[in-house]
Amino acid sequence: MGKIIDGIKVSNDIKSEVKSEIDLHIKNGLRSPKLAIILVGNHHASRVYVNAKIRACNVVGIDSELIQLSDNIKEIDLLSKIHSLNNNKDLDGFIIQLPLPDYISVQKVIDSINPEKDIDGFTNDNIGSITSNINKLLPATGVGVLTLLERYHVGMNSKNCVVIGSSRNVGAPIAQMLIQKEESTVVVCNSKTKNLGYYTKGADILISAVGKPNLVTSDMVKEGVVIIDVGISRVVDASKKSGYKLVGDVDFDNIFEKSKLITPVPGGVGPMTIASLIQNTLKAYNSNFEKSR
Repeated sequence: MGKIIDGIKVSNDIKSEVKSEIDLHIKNGLRSPKLAIILVGNHHASRVYVNAKIRACNVVGIDSELIQLSDNIKEIDLLSKIHSLNNNKDLDGFIIQLPLPDYISVQKVIDSINPEKDIDGFTNDNIGSITSNINKLLPATGVGVLTLLERYHVGMNSKNCVVIGSSRNVGAPIAQMLIQKEESTVVVCNSKTKNLGYYTKGADILISAVGKPNLVTSDMVKEGVVIIDVGISRVVDASKKSGYKLVGDVDFDNIFEKSKLITPVPGGVGPMTIASLIQNTLKAYNSNFEKSR
């Protein structure tokens, strides 16, 4: 019988811990942490994600500001806005909600962010710190994944970990974080890997971050596997009022019984990403306070 890894519960635990620390700072006469979120355009999914982040900020006591920009804003004007946020000493960090319009270079935007305020953990400086002894603001989804494994006491020693997906902001950082633990053997695949099942069948821990519905089927995993499903996609479902449902990379219904632990989609990694963003904001706030003393 499989067991659900409850990302909502763990994220709520983390938010409670963060709130306690922020409450103590405020009790000691300090200001609240401050986070800004830049939203370009009015993409529906982006708006949903931003609202969830703002709600989380409200719960823990982080002052949040939504900066709504037009979907036809010039790249130079967006970079100018980022520059002003970089120089705002009263702002602990900010997030650029992705995706951005096609004509804007995402990499140029990320490269323009002050790493000390990069709450997503996407800058080269922060991603690169994964391999150093001083972890900075690490990619939020990767932190969320490892936190779930830790809080569910998933032993890593001598285990085979397979990561499907090698994207710069998700799959690659997750793999690198696992490698740095020096406890397990880490194999990185992607949706184009030949004979993908050959690798996944040997996984004690399988992490998929591709965004391809039901990429991993029951015949591709062994009994007792631990699965972290980072992928999320919309598929048509006439039974739903919205006309669609959200699914992960893993065929959850048919793999559930074979798994030892498994994350649902939604309700697994998604809430953990937001919890990690909250943790990064607190970390940036503490760092900002220390520098100002």
